[in-house]
Amino acid sequence: MAGLYEKPSETYAKKRPRYPKEWFSMLAALTAGHHRAWDAGCGSGQASVSIAEHYESVVATDVSEGQLRHAIADPKVRYLHTPVDLSEDELVALVGGEASLDLVIVATSIHWFDVPLFYAVVNRVLKKPGGVLAVWGYNYDIHPFGDKLQGTLYAAMRPYMDPRTRLAMERYRELPFPFESVGVGREGEPADVDMEVEMTLEDLAGFVMTGSVATTAREKGVDLEALVKDVLKEVEEEWGAQLTVPRKLVFKAFMLAGKPK
Repeated sequence: MAGLYEKPSETYAKKRPRYPKEWFSMLAALTAGHHRAWDAGCGSGQASVSIAEHYESVVATDVSEGQLRHAIADPKVRYLHTPVDLSEDELVALVGGEASLDLVIVATSIHWFDVPLFYAVVNRVLKKPGGVLAVWGYNYDIHPFGDKLQGTLYAAMRPYMDPRTRLAMERYRELPFPFESVGVGREGEPADVDMEVEMTLEDLAGFVMTGSVATTAREKGVDLEALVKDVLKEVEEEWGAQLTVPRKLVFKAFMLAGKPK
């Protein structure tokens, strides 16, 4: 998985949308303490620096060294590389040890994980009671252009998608989540959460082209840029303003949060 985001890592850091501040305030209100949080699969740190506003320290981990090299600097965030061959015990120790964390978050990446191993680690490192795990994601359901992006574009890209991304395309409804609900979705029923962003058409194209599917297609000798341009021409007709002027887009995101049973 790391290789899918290694080459476009610098562009990825610039093109991924930032998550709403309100999400992090809500999650912080769910935990009993605010000493230490872990952002697993942190990428370039968009969620790491936001949750750091609510916790004394954050450990942020990723398997992609390229992503970490372009991560957003923050004095409260410590970025750590996690090789794929780390054992459960090694990962527990790396992020702080048994019962050391108030919050664990996974922003749009749990579908890449060894989920049983990750959940075993989470159950060991979260404080009991009071600790919370929150996972969320989004896909190409981006209003008001969801029909073109989620329909036409997704259908064309599907042959080059890693099978694991299906969980995100299906809004994590099939993601196992054996944690007690804290009022933000439950296993099989993620909560709907909107993510409003300001984007130009160029930003939207950059978002699409920094996804893992673009890397996979290039490795197979297929350049998706022409395809993306064709779909975005349809979007362009409905953009309704100068193409260089940002407009509000709404990512129809989804979230699950729970505490160890």
